[in-house]
Amino acid sequence: MSADVDVRAWLRDRGAESIEHPGGTLYAHLCRVQQRLAELGQDPDVQSAGLAHAVYGTDGFDVALLDWTDRGQLRDLIGADAEDLVYLYGACDRKRSWRQLATTGEVYDRFTGQTRIVRSEQLTPVIDLSIVNELDVIAQMPSLLDKHQADFRELFAAWAPVASAAVRSEVGRVLGR
Repeated sequence: MSADVDVRAWLRDRGAESIEHPGGTLYAHLCRVQQRLAELGQDPDVQSAGLAHAVYGTDGFDVALLDWTDRGQLRDLIGADAEDLVYLYGACDRKRSWRQLATTGEVYDRFTGQTRIVRSEQLTPVIDLSIVNELDVIAQMPSLLDKHQADFRELFAAWAPVASAAVRSEVGRVLGR
């Protein structure tokens, strides 16, 4: 837990508590995503990635707490495996990558303009993180689900073959069967 405390303090020092995000602040969102990943039985690296998943900004949230070229700083805080998941999540060009991610394992990197093959052991964690993130945003903004339920159902169905059983169950609980 000490490492989490350090990461949380670092996030606060970077201003995450003052950045607006659905449901309050970016800091609150990051903490909720980490907590939900823990509740769903994700391993510590995935939980750490959940706590820091938007540090480099994302394709859906263009506020960065750290420039993606300074990855070593985050790596020192959360470890190499967790940081690599954070990078994949932040770098993912959603329009070019999301729908086919489960079948191709490819992420078009919006930072470098390159296509990156996701290592097989990273595919489920990055998809689980992506789903849990979206479910948190939906929980904070139910109107988003009202407007885009069909899109979420389609996306999560495309990811279901590689999502963990616990996360698939959570999708069913939130979206209904």
